[in-house]
Amino acid sequence: MRFDELYLSDNILDALDDMRFEECTPIQERCIPEILDGHDVIGVAQTGTGKTAAYLLPILSLLDDGVCPRDAINCVVMSPTRELAQQIDQAMQGFAYYLDDVSSVAVYGGNDGNRYDQETRGLQLGADVIIATPGRFISHLNMGHADLSRVSFFVLDEADRMLDMGFSEDILLIAKHLPPTCQTVMFSATMPPKIEQLAKTLLKDPVEVKLAVSKPADKIIQTAYVCHENQKLGIMRHLFRQNELKRVIVFAGSKLKVREINRSLLHMHINCGEMHSDLDQSQRDDIMYKFKTGQIDVLVATDIVARGIDIDDIAIVINYDVPHDSEDYVHRIGRTARADKDGRAITFVRGREIGDFMQVEKFLGYAVEKMPLPENLGEAPEYKAMERGRLKRGNRHRNGGQRVGHGRKSSKGHRDGQGRGHLGGEGGKKSRKEKTGS
Repeated sequence: MRFDELYLSDNILDALDDMRFEECTPIQERCIPEILDGHDVIGVAQTGTGKTAAYLLPILSLLDDGVCPRDAINCVVMSPTRELAQQIDQAMQGFAYYLDDVSSVAVYGGNDGNRYDQETRGLQLGADVIIATPGRFISHLNMGHADLSRVSFFVLDEADRMLDMGFSEDILLIAKHLPPTCQTVMFSATMPPKIEQLAKTLLKDPVEVKLAVSKPADKIIQTAYVCHENQKLGIMRHLFRQNELKRVIVFAGSKLKVREINRSLLHMHINCGEMHSDLDQSQRDDIMYKFKTGQIDVLVATDIVARGIDIDDIAIVINYDVPHDSEDYVHRIGRTARADKDGRAITFVRGREIGDFMQVEKFLGYAVEKMPLPENLGEAPEYKAMERGRLKRGNRHRNGGQRVGHGRKSSKGHRDGQGRGHLGGEGGKKSRKEKTGS
């Protein structure tokens, strides 16, 4: 579907023309009409599917149509990280290019006092759209800088990440300041029980839009080591001897495990750093900067970066633990083989995780190649599902060498059906009337 088949205002369509956006992605096609119709929406979709535009475009279009007061904060968008808040703010500037009466302010931590003062002024003047991280926004609320009594739209972007980072109480506290008439939109890459519970708490009879998770890119070479927990570091030592150490992410299932792995790698004299939710924003920024600029070679992380890292040249992703569900596996290994590059994904599967990994393979539709354990690491568990909490008895194979095979019409006016061309940069900005000749 094309954007000009939706209810979006002419000013929004002009901006999309300038940006050369014509066709909706599936999440945009399904969410934009529902938001325009006033429904609460929960969207389940991966990063990179266009979800930012799926909520910003209809909200900005409604603001442009004058459905909200001009002297109030009308929309609050919550983001788990400063990096995502900055990306949303950049998208906002592009989509709202022709909306002279619509203002916005980004509110996030890790800045100096001057930035905080700018945020305060924007909040007190009633910027139409606030894009904020929970902790920083709570600080402003506690200082009385923001009046949320007339907010029309509340958006939670990457809600699962916000809950993983411990922002659940902050979100609920912010929601208490909102009027009961507020329309709520939530986006999440996965739909675990905690997200379902949050949705039940905040959303009113929501429309659920769920896109199937894409399979991993064919360019990702996937392998697995079936092993015991005490063999994992030995496999890591072997891998790092065999491969260049540049651009590696190691994912682990808990903050404690991340710290332990990072310490062990440092003892191996591997240039690494750790990333998890116990770090404050400035520490996370510093680690990410060092990783992006090559000052550290290996990043050991929880799923806090499985969907938030924007680096195109990750060479290897190592799952130190099997992810809890198949979608998390796809998100993790999707950090590699980006921007037309090849990549590798290696998963360590200990005995108790064999059943979980079999579910991953069922989701993928094929078996992942099992690699033999390096010499001198001992025997590997047999690759069979658990039975009554224990591995099925049977023949054990040394070194793990076994392989497993493998549009609606608006009452605001009729749009012509001749399509919309792309705008060049030389002619300057034109009004929609000038473009259509009407």
